[in-house]
Amino acid sequence: MTKAYEMAREAFAAWDVDAEAALAALSGIAISVHCWQGDDVRGFERLSAASGGGIQATGNHPGRARTPDELRADLDFAFSRIPGRHRLNLHAFYMDTDERPDRDQIDYHHFTPWVDWAKEKGLGLDFNPTFFAHPKADDNLTLSHPDAGIRDFWVEHGRRSRAIAARIGAELGSACVNNIWVPDGYKDIPVDRMAARERLWASLDAMLAERHEASHLIDAVESKLFGIGVEACTVGSHEFYLAYATKRQTALCLDMGHFHPTESVADKLSSVAFAVQDILLHVSRPMRWDSDHVILLNDDVLAMAQELVFAGLLPRTRIGLDYFDATISRTAAWVIGVRNMQKALLRALLLPQARLKGVEARLDHTSRLLLTEEAKDLPFAAVWAEFCARAGVPAGAALIDDLSAYQASVAGRG
Repeated sequence: MTKAYEMAREAFAAWDVDAEAALAALSGIAISVHCWQGDDVRGFERLSAASGGGIQATGNHPGRARTPDELRADLDFAFSRIPGRHRLNLHAFYMDTDERPDRDQIDYHHFTPWVDWAKEKGLGLDFNPTFFAHPKADDNLTLSHPDAGIRDFWVEHGRRSRAIAARIGAELGSACVNNIWVPDGYKDIPVDRMAARERLWASLDAMLAERHEASHLIDAVESKLFGIGVEACTVGSHEFYLAYATKRQTALCLDMGHFHPTESVADKLSSVAFAVQDILLHVSRPMRWDSDHVILLNDDVLAMAQELVFAGLLPRTRIGLDYFDATISRTAAWVIGVRNMQKALLRALLLPQARLKGVEARLDHTSRLLLTEEAKDLPFAAVWAEFCARAGVPAGAALIDDLSAYQASVAGRG
């Protein structure tokens, strides 16, 4: 325990905040780290990829992972520089196999190397069916496609993904979140939105019909405002999936990049919590809209963390990251993003919650404003440094040197 932390702990105690309790709470929060940052959302299936389906990574920084082994090595390094124990979020087209299964033929054994690795490292795994970058997604329509044969193909892919996720959850002893996002929509104004949404609803019902143990699998559905090629209409809108999650009692995924830039996703949490039991967060940073930049310790992320803590939603919320930037070191992008999410959570845990709620309940808005502004000067950084030191991970200049050295070691990849 450093002198700086001892002084910080005393400073927080003067505000009736227990810094040790905050550190203990943060140590129990797992972040689901997205595998697709490591290879620019290319995946490892042996099929010829089609259009991106609304997914696009820009840049060509050296060091992209080209194989599952390289990706796991990069992840090993990233996790070793992140305090705490976390999870990995896999997409279905990151299978690790010499076979060439199409997506309606994938099975658990195509992912066993990932499960073996997760067991060895003590990590949880989450999963996503991959409804993009495939010839049968070239129309930007999958589960809502007018062609029943194409819908059936994607329904089967979704069924198999759920079965794989459930098996992963059972093998690791930790429920696997299986998140469903489809790129379905229209570039220009459609005349029959209802028909497309009826097809999507029916496809989801068919895909989710098989029951799995809740301790093994959590189903989630994810909305989007619009995407590349579907600017006029996104079939799976926020309202559509809020209705679906409410009626079918799946988890609802809120992606910070999937709404209008002036909307606050943090503000939505306490509203949707009345309708759905489980919430999945994809934490991202839209520069203009869904541009998926590495998250900063900015107001949006701080507000999200504070809402999770103050609304008591952490037990019901899975936190995942979703960004991909190929213009910078991919391992650094992981480390920076996860640590910023943790820093935001720690700051929220170190705020005088009871005191703030008390003055607000008394309608003492002056005291609320004064408290929130003065609290910004509290020594959060010293508590974060203590958290890193206890976990044995570097911070500050030492972290910068580590990240630079690892990037240099992988820069020769073709």
